[in-house]
Amino acid sequence: MNEKKKRIQESLFSKLDFTKEFSDEEIYDLIDAELFAFSKNEYISLEERQSIRTEIFYAMRKLDVLEELLADPSITEIMINGKDALFVEKEGRLTKWNRGFDSEEKLYDIIQQIVSNCNRVVNESSPIVDARLANGSRVNVVLKPIALNGPIVTIRRFPDKPLTMDRLISIGALTKELAEFLQKLVIGGYNIFVSGGTGSGKTTFLNALSNYIPSDTRMITIEDSAELQIQGIENLVRLETRNANADGAGKITIRDLIKSALRMRPDRIVVGEVRGDEAIDLLQAMNTGHDGSLSTGHANTAGDMIARLETMVLMGMEIPIPAIRQQIASAVDIIVHLGRLQDKSRKVLEVSEVIGMENGMVKLAPLYQYDYDLGKVVKRGELTHVGKLQAANLVLD
Repeated sequence: MNEKKKRIQESLFSKLDFTKEFSDEEIYDLIDAELFAFSKNEYISLEERQSIRTEIFYAMRKLDVLEELLADPSITEIMINGKDALFVEKEGRLTKWNRGFDSEEKLYDIIQQIVSNCNRVVNESSPIVDARLANGSRVNVVLKPIALNGPIVTIRRFPDKPLTMDRLISIGALTKELAEFLQKLVIGGYNIFVSGGTGSGKTTFLNALSNYIPSDTRMITIEDSAELQIQGIENLVRLETRNANADGAGKITIRDLIKSALRMRPDRIVVGEVRGDEAIDLLQAMNTGHDGSLSTGHANTAGDMIARLETMVLMGMEIPIPAIRQQIASAVDIIVHLGRLQDKSRKVLEVSEVIGMENGMVKLAPLYQYDYDLGKVVKRGELTHVGKLQAANLVLD
């Protein structure tokens, strides 16, 4: 900590009555008074004064050193590896930040402030938690003793205003032609999976895709931590999982929420991400009249997404592989695969249609493919239209 800031802060805290409630204006007044008293005995520049004033206020009322990072719209990821090692991602590149927390205790206090605001609990007996900030940013926390150099906090920061499909087109993530095609698919009620690796933009793309859902729809979103920013849907129900309490009771899973959602007369169900046994419940929902459902999953290709779904279903129940594949082939219509290339850009790399079973395997037919080789962009900003939609159950024209 800056030595001047440390002395000013310690002096202020020694005089505060922590049993009283203070408004933000009163806190600023107290900090200003302390700065004025300090400047009588030691020189402090105007720049230092402003910086210390802001930092002390953030330490008292906000998220301490995180506030400056969260206010920077160019930062997409914040990684905290203990109190002194903070890294940020800007434009796809990681750099170390030159500031840290005053102490591990201060970092721990900030973590508790974050998780308590969304009714989550994290401690030594339950050292891993997913949470979110008020602005929708995704937060993952891992404490000691699991994290040897912890506490570890990873914050995925989303734009204050969700990216629209038009914006994704303008930055070259997909073409206008493909966007219009996907719009017809969503309106037509196709069940769509968005696949991709970590950081490929699945949640952002799902959010943009969901904005094509007709406004008169009853829509239910289900997420581990609420991140989707759905707009234009009045009849919207947002559900979020809950961790178990200190006694190990009260846990609400994605599976619980999907089963509950089916009793709410949804037109469409959007699951932020499937990563486990909840896959079987989502597939069954898609197979029982809930057309137009959307979800995401981690995979390296569209074909890998099918294999991942098979594995996730087996986590939940023992079903013969042929039956699982038939469920997938009947439930999923389209897979949109995203990727992050070596130039740090995020692209739609493949759009494939699930056209049924062949020789006991789920068969995919590519509709659009991005021209790239080993992560290197070959044909920038263009997707090749390689096939026609084969499904005859819905008319897009």
